[in-house]
Amino acid sequence: MVATAATSAFYPVPSSSPDSGAKSTKVRGGSGNLGGIKSKSVSSACLQVKTNAQAPTQVNGSSVKPVGGVRAGDDLPSSHPRTFINQLPDWSMLLAAITTIFLAAEKQWMMLDWKPRRPDMLMNPFDLGRIVQDGLVFTQNFSIRSYEIGADRTASIETLMNHLQETALNHVKTAGLLGDGFGSTPEMCKKNLIWVVTKMQIMVDRYPTWGDTVQVDTWVSASGKNGMRRDWLVYDCKTGDTLTRASSVWVMMNKETRKLSKIPEEVRSEIEPHFTDSSPVINDDRRLSKLDGDTADYVQRGLTPKWSDLDVNQHVNNVKYIGWILESAPPPILESHELSSITLEYRRECARDSVLQSLTAVTGTDVGTLATAGDVACNHLLRFENGAEIVRGRTEWRPKIGTNVRFLDTISADHGI
Repeated sequence: MVATAATSAFYPVPSSSPDSGAKSTKVRGGSGNLGGIKSKSVSSACLQVKTNAQAPTQVNGSSVKPVGGVRAGDDLPSSHPRTFINQLPDWSMLLAAITTIFLAAEKQWMMLDWKPRRPDMLMNPFDLGRIVQDGLVFTQNFSIRSYEIGADRTASIETLMNHLQETALNHVKTAGLLGDGFGSTPEMCKKNLIWVVTKMQIMVDRYPTWGDTVQVDTWVSASGKNGMRRDWLVYDCKTGDTLTRASSVWVMMNKETRKLSKIPEEVRSEIEPHFTDSSPVINDDRRLSKLDGDTADYVQRGLTPKWSDLDVNQHVNNVKYIGWILESAPPPILESHELSSITLEYRRECARDSVLQSLTAVTGTDVGTLATAGDVACNHLLRFENGAEIVRGRTEWRPKIGTNVRFLDTISADHGI
């Protein structure tokens, strides 16, 4: 059919005979004017038209007369050859439609195949991470958002803790071990067991800033007979430098009785294939000092959990405890230093109606010279009003780069230090 159409474009096609049996028809509604073309009637031989356009003098090599002088009612010569070109529609409209379709399809394909043009951009903003290294290590990227930075324009310690917690849960989910609970395996859900953290250690070499992309790697190992250790390493995706190291110990607790539990054999068979034989990334076994109201330098009272502080297991999220502990940190330290390491030992959980106290004692440094001091260490305690311990902690601080000492001395004077 395509060959016939192409041939007809160059060779005349004989016109139909007037005696072919076709009856003449009359356009209803009388004469019509369409863009300068006035139609009178249609015959079997040809269409009788009157036009103001100048017709070409030749068509396919045959000379024709201008149609400008054709009178209404006159028949055009029936010997005028009809070719494929003369019968074609307006191809410009068809080509425009095809072009529009192709441009739209190309745009959609480019959106689906989008790739960043800058190496510091997040490679996949919707990536939930993946398991690498023989299925034992989980890795995930995070972009530091504007609402995750503090007054120093760097990510806060709470932001880093949230990244660690997110990768831990996504690791369990990607490994196919996530049941109906918050990080609990299917067998744990059957036995009404949940994970609770007993110890957390974090060492920060450098805090990422707004717009940075970090890579968080995590893996799990055995910790004694009834515990599990989870470690993390945080890297700068642009430079490859190690930013943060973290290690934690977890045990199981009955969700109803709120008592600690041994690891059942059914649960052990689920999680042990994912354990690695590795040493902790932080190996600090120093005991945390006991603190009370007499030995504390700063005390913050009246802290109460809010509904938003609870997780799906109906206890206060472990990240929230860090904020409460830092509530009693000396203001000069917060202004002149940055947190370089923190160790937390969780003793009890608190309910939503609990009232807490946060205590801090500065060690090895005179309280009056905190603003200009070098490295500073503090002991912390979070407790109920009746004195029962919730969390013990120790923090280490290093001076900020480019600290304005005179401004900090003014702040110290305002606080009576």
